[in-house]
Amino acid sequence: MSRVWCVLFLGGWLAWSGGAAGPGAVIRIDLGTIDHAVSTALNESDVLQKMAEEAAKKKANAKPIKGILGLKVKDLRPPVISLMLSPGLGLFMAVLVQMTITGKSFIGGNMEIALAANLTASSRLWQDAAGIPRFSSRNCHIALVSVKTKVPSSVLPKVMSKFLDSTLQKVLPCLLCPAVDAVLNLVNAKFTTMTSEIPLGTAGTLQYALLNPPLTSETFIELDLKTILHQKEGKEVGLPMEQSSLASLPPKRDAATQLILSADFLSSELSVLQTSFNLEISNNMVLGLPPLVTTMLGALIPEISRVLPPLQPVVIEMREAKAPVVTISPDKSLVQLFSTAEFWVSPSDSAPESLFVLDIHSNLEVQFAIAEEKLRLSLALQSLSRVALASSSLGTFDELPLKGVLADIIHVAYVPLINSKHSYGFI
Repeated sequence: MSRVWCVLFLGGWLAWSGGAAGPGAVIRIDLGTIDHAVSTALNESDVLQKMAEEAAKKKANAKPIKGILGLKVKDLRPPVISLMLSPGLGLFMAVLVQMTITGKSFIGGNMEIALAANLTASSRLWQDAAGIPRFSSRNCHIALVSVKTKVPSSVLPKVMSKFLDSTLQKVLPCLLCPAVDAVLNLVNAKFTTMTSEIPLGTAGTLQYALLNPPLTSETFIELDLKTILHQKEGKEVGLPMEQSSLASLPPKRDAATQLILSADFLSSELSVLQTSFNLEISNNMVLGLPPLVTTMLGALIPEISRVLPPLQPVVIEMREAKAPVVTISPDKSLVQLFSTAEFWVSPSDSAPESLFVLDIHSNLEVQFAIAEEKLRLSLALQSLSRVALASSSLGTFDELPLKGVLADIIHVAYVPLINSKHSYGFI
């Protein structure tokens, strides 16, 4: 997935819930992270410099500025930005700009105007017809903070003062106010990317859409997101319509964005991927596993050792029997996997033969992390709560001695496969 707005804001502070409005995900973007994103967009894009260069170009049908020719901008310093959220509206922006304007004076000779100006602008956050959040500017004002001039000695101070007042009032809005729209357009582009489809490997797609209009408070902007999952055949995966209320969240330790994930969404996302979790494990396939041969099975289960051909390679087919279940709490998040492990013997001179099938219930702990501007899920085996014999061509036997081998297989071979299926990132 390409870079998106909400992950640009994720500061590593995540919250979990048993459900979320929609269902799906809720993102609460605080002022500090908005400030970082806007500052990054303003500085890295060189938007002020580009606006200054554009303003200095000669345009057809444009009226010349009286008293100054060949207007150019130099020594444009990095802007100082202050932001404030306007409850129910959007964002208020104040930018201190310092630069030098040069050109030919109205009586001839070079002139320089070193100035500092405050740009103030407000913007409205709304939801467009496609369900995408949008910032749009409402107004822009320029106020001079200081002006220093270097002009030909023949120019009278009162004449210059009047000239500066008239000229700068015309120049600065055209020079600086377009930068507000340019920055908001950069932010809006990230919103658009957020709502594009995310491939879930080859298993399907994930897409986010705004469920409700954005909510702006004094401390954060809240985006309630509906999560749309499609299987690879294009069929939408249904999510439960009734969701439990948000769990009580621990207090925020630092200024950071909250991401609240729905357990139902994560369960459904894993269910879309579950067919890609199927894995055949053979001897010497993965380092760290015991030898997968019939002699190893016979040593663990003596009652079947006499009917197993010795030293024959064993293949284990791991399959998901039903959809995984995710549980989320502020302290710990778990995934329950319901798998089958079918053991096959593969003699070199005959067709593979099924030996037995085990039902396995695994508990895996969930860890979330931000990597490469994406939220990633990582699982680690916590325990095997159930190992039971489902069927057998060898007769009944005590399957519990196989629990340790199965734990090794799931830890070393199976869980890494599942983790690799989340390399796309969630959001």
